Amino acid sequence: MKNYEKSITIIDKKNPTKRIISSEPEYKEIFRKIKEATVATMKLNALITDDMLIIQKAFSEIIGKQVDETFRLMLPFYTDYGLNIEIGKNVFVNHACTFMSIGGITIEDNVLIGPKVNLITADHSTNPHERDSIIASPIRIRKNVWIGANATILKGVTIGVNSIVAAGSVVTKDIPDNCIFGGVPAKHIKNL
Repeated sequence: MKNYEKSITIIDKKNPTKRIISSEPEYKEIFRKIKEATVATMKLNALITDDMLIIQKAFSEIIGKQVDETFRLMLPFYTDYGLNIEIGKNVFVNHACTFMSIGGITIEDNVLIGPKVNLITADHSTNPHERDSIIASPIRIRKNVWIGANATILKGVTIGVNSIVAAGSVVTKDIPDNCIFGGVPAKHIKNL
């Protein structure tokens, strides 16, 4: 396995939301990494295999670190940046998911992610004069979470331990432990 390249430090733990202005040198470096991740993701999705070890190795190259042998990924998979993704043990990611990881994505142990789920850690300013800047903030998915098909989790959100996100939901705010949220925007449905 090749030497993994370190990610650009996007997020500071004391200030988890970061604005990256298009005129900053960091902005150009991010887009260089996005191009690399795009090529690596195309190679991953071109694999004609069901051998999970081969898929794990290719995915590990994209995220810059070795995933656990219990990680399962159904292709295709899409990412804009690749780096800044942390994957725990016994994680399953179904097909056609998109992880926009510039802001950082942490997925803890025993998480199930349904098909076509979107984890989006960045967006743009509402100010038209700053629209080309990136505003990034991490997503954290805690242990034993199940995210239903075609759900979208937006930047800065934490999904609590054991919780469920219903299929088709758009999550804009943190979800506490042990509950089900669903809808657009996602709202509390019931406790577990």
